[in-house]
Amino acid sequence: MALVNEQFLKLSESYLFSEIAKKVNAFKVIHPEAKVIRLGIGDVTLPLPEAVIDALHKAVDEMSVSETFKGYGPEQGYRFLIDTIIKHDYETRGISLDPDEVFINDGAKSDTGNIGDILSKDNRIAVTDPVYPVYIDSNVMGCRAGEKNEDGRWSNIVYIPCNAENHFIPELPEIRPDVIYLCYPNNPTGTALSKKELKKWVNYAISNNILILFDAAYEAFIQEEDVPHSIYEIKGAKQVAIEFRSFSKTAGFTGLRCGYTVVPKELKASNFAGDKISLNRLWNRRQSTKFNGTAYIVQRAAEAIYTPEGKIQTKAHINYYMKNAKLLHDNLKSIGLEVFGGVNAPYIWVKAPKGITSWKFFDRLLFERHIVGTPGVGFGPSGEGYLRLTAFGKYEDTFEAIERLKNWKI
Repeated sequence: MALVNEQFLKLSESYLFSEIAKKVNAFKVIHPEAKVIRLGIGDVTLPLPEAVIDALHKAVDEMSVSETFKGYGPEQGYRFLIDTIIKHDYETRGISLDPDEVFINDGAKSDTGNIGDILSKDNRIAVTDPVYPVYIDSNVMGCRAGEKNEDGRWSNIVYIPCNAENHFIPELPEIRPDVIYLCYPNNPTGTALSKKELKKWVNYAISNNILILFDAAYEAFIQEEDVPHSIYEIKGAKQVAIEFRSFSKTAGFTGLRCGYTVVPKELKASNFAGDKISLNRLWNRRQSTKFNGTAYIVQRAAEAIYTPEGKIQTKAHINYYMKNAKLLHDNLKSIGLEVFGGVNAPYIWVKAPKGITSWKFFDRLLFERHIVGTPGVGFGPSGEGYLRLTAFGKYEDTFEAIERLKNWKI
């Protein structure tokens, strides 16, 4: 008989957002007349930019003609997109990359989950807490998490608390990890690190031979000058960091699926013999074996984001969502709630009133105001007592949600 990977049996039966969906569906059965406003899952609501649609149509037409038809493409991505990414996302910030350091994927979630394939199960992992669930769950699957304790923490994972008390700025861990996940601008808290704070982490990684997995999926939403868009803006970061980027929220690609991962060639890790091994080479081998590449038409669509028209249209989308973020942030504060984020990211992190739990806050918001958020405890122990709201809804719905909350007795 075939045996299962028993690490999967350690995971919760349902993913956080599946549990939310069950609760919302049950509520709608009881209250079919209620208009539910969803500010929970971070899916976009605006359609794809016109430049992207035009590029998709053109690429589809190419696939209908023998001379321009594309079959299997390079697993690493087409050079036309890789070169465009380097030119616009990195060279404009004084960062030089070689084309074979950029790997096109079907979204940042895939690569942040799959990167563990090239890392030993004996690595000690550190995460900021609260944390995007994929970082934890993928390491449970990869035998690096240990056992789940009663407080919700995994025994082999180092948790770095981020909360109102430390202004959501993580402290360097007391226990040295081998791998650190950093997500900035942060999901779920919506907070960001200044260049000075990020430099502290890069220097720490260099001094202690630590790998940083840097999730920059929300960099396009940064508004403040002192917040770096790439970890490679910090001197020495190529020696210690892998960076993940996504077009999902930037340009509405949540359904189209495209992003990329940067693995510098100077980045090395060790084998048990102490030899230095290129992670770029290992990741290339992994992708060549397990990934067939992102569709040609999707990569042409991603390329269109960087055209003059695409930049204008994409920026308009970002401004739309950040307008929602400001609306939520300012009005939630005005009704007496403690609110964080929403300045450099489209997420609002709200402290639950009167010390109630995250799920109790979720239930009150759903049943009393028919608004869906995401319980903070679903992002880790330090998320208890908070709720995440997203700015990706329609402006009209966001405005209506605020109207519903104005006279709410919290």
